[in-house]
Amino acid sequence: MNSGFCLRRLLSVAVALAAVATVAVPAQGMKSPHVQVSADPAHPPEVVAPIALLIDVNSGRVLFERQSHRRFVPASLTKIMTSYVAFELAAQGKLKLDASFAMRPETFRQWHGVGSTMFLENNSQTRVADLLEGIVTVSANDACVVLAEGVSGNVPGFTALMNAQARTLGMRDTHYNTPNGWMDEGRTYVSAADLATLSTALITRHPDLYRRFYGHETMIWNGIEQRNHNPLYGVVNGADGVKTGFTNEAGYGLVGSAQRNGRRLMMVVGGYDRPQDRARDGAALIEWGFAAFDEKPLFAAGDHVGSARVQGGTISSVGLVAPRSLAMLVGHGQTVRPTLSIRYKGPLRAPIAKGQEVATLVVHAPGQPDARLPLAAAEAVPKGGLFDRLRNGFAAMAGQ
Repeated sequence: MNSGFCLRRLLSVAVALAAVATVAVPAQGMKSPHVQVSADPAHPPEVVAPIALLIDVNSGRVLFERQSHRRFVPASLTKIMTSYVAFELAAQGKLKLDASFAMRPETFRQWHGVGSTMFLENNSQTRVADLLEGIVTVSANDACVVLAEGVSGNVPGFTALMNAQARTLGMRDTHYNTPNGWMDEGRTYVSAADLATLSTALITRHPDLYRRFYGHETMIWNGIEQRNHNPLYGVVNGADGVKTGFTNEAGYGLVGSAQRNGRRLMMVVGGYDRPQDRARDGAALIEWGFAAFDEKPLFAAGDHVGSARVQGGTISSVGLVAPRSLAMLVGHGQTVRPTLSIRYKGPLRAPIAKGQEVATLVVHAPGQPDARLPLAAAEAVPKGGLFDRLRNGFAAMAGQ
């Protein structure tokens, strides 16, 4: 037993993981020529932000952290959750991207020309896909409210969905009172750790929608061309998201992400007084993360990793698979021999859905913090009847 977790299986990796050679690759895999950083894991760049976090997504490893659980006002970083809720509903078939929502007269009076905007016209009908493009690319406050009212009938109904998703994702230091992050006396708040969790889920759960709507440098709507304010675009190779934020109340913030050769970094900074400091630190953190660490693949998405005991189901155990590519990080050029173990609150209780995250893969390497990566059920396990429970109980007693 370890903190309520049962250690069910221990896996030893017998072959040392070797350093990956650097080869000529397209722009997404190359370092950014205008950003100079150290390749030493022990020497991150100087960052002036009061709040900062850098995570390697495939390994789950935190590379840089400063007050990542401190609550702060997100401003337009709120819109990441707005798009995530829409992506979830679309994936469930509850929201059609080609459906149209109306700009109500009262919404027009309140939000026309307020802050960042798509300049939606009074009584106009706008497709969900275009609203999402406006929210993600030009941070349109009016589009957020039109989307919220179209989905839920009113803003409070939509923010209830936002908060429900936050709870599902385990975002403990987050609350949403608005779909666009407009100033609300601090009733909307987040943490860097929660924003990294949300943005990782946005990308890994909805990769097709993420690629469709994120990473665009400009948007033209009603003959008006507007630029994305993400300072990583055109500066950091492989940058494709996620969102900037600014109000006088919040200062300047950024959730940034970049991918090179299948390896993704997620970065959050907040509380800046000047946008140029946000741009400099964001680019430097991501470049350092790529330069100072090498990724060593462990399991590809869908690979079988182990199994877990099940109680009360039609079967007594379920296979565990990698829900996405899983990897570990080592300092640039280093070689390590990791030890892997599977932990879960056991036995698992049926019913279990296929793909449900039910266990954790713990990666231990000497001199490094343990990495904890999710494992998912390989198949659905319905709740069993009396005969199933008796049979599985006897099998468990027999050690099968």
